[in-house]
Amino acid sequence: MDVESWYAALEDRHLASLDFPEVRRALQALSALYVGKREKIAAGGALDGAGKRAAFALFYGPLHFLTVRAVLQALGLSAPKRVIDLGCGTGVAGAAWALTTKGTPTIVGIDTSGWAIAEAAWNARALGVDASYKRGDLIAAKIGASGEGVIAAYAVNELEDGPRDAMCGRLLAAAKAGSRIVVIEPIARRPFPWWPAWEKAFTRAGGRADAWRFPVVLPERMRLLDKAAGLDHRELTARSLSI
Repeated sequence: MDVESWYAALEDRHLASLDFPEVRRALQALSALYVGKREKIAAGGALDGAGKRAAFALFYGPLHFLTVRAVLQALGLSAPKRVIDLGCGTGVAGAAWALTTKGTPTIVGIDTSGWAIAEAAWNARALGVDASYKRGDLIAAKIGASGEGVIAAYAVNELEDGPRDAMCGRLLAAAKAGSRIVVIEPIARRPFPWWPAWEKAFTRAGGRADAWRFPVVLPERMRLLDKAAGLDHRELTARSLSI
């Protein structure tokens, strides 16, 4: 299924019980959380109502899919045997990796949200990828198999400082064991004081750190939602660590 068709299916799914203005207002509220109230995201504030869940599924899910796909294509990573999607949310990062490579890796996604797990399973079926998802803490996820791909997209920043520090060590240990590791976060630096330490750790271990900007043409209905919410995504931006 191409992105336009997938987005149309998402609209059918999430606008069955909500109208466009409701989703637009929810997207504005959700965007405000990401910009200035990130502590509420870790507490579940991003998914605390039907409107926000629909806005996340209809906007940030596809936006993250497009961004992760562009980053992975730019990195030119080969196909792993399996993709572990840590803090998978709606499953789009793992799906992007599976669809970007010539191989057919299976995806295992882990997230604390039951709603996100159900949404990830629906997205996997719609996009035609082989995936399974389970509720759990990404900190405790088993990683480190040779030939495995591990991706943490838009998830590490939501961890507390102690678990985040431990996660950095676990990811680098997994890379040493033969896994391919990719960490992706938004490009803005102010809400991410931990990033420089991670960047230094990854580059010292032989990895790379990148900042990305890609031109993009959003699906038409997604572009209208973007504009209606007062946003302006004419390019995709992200930063990544990989090893």
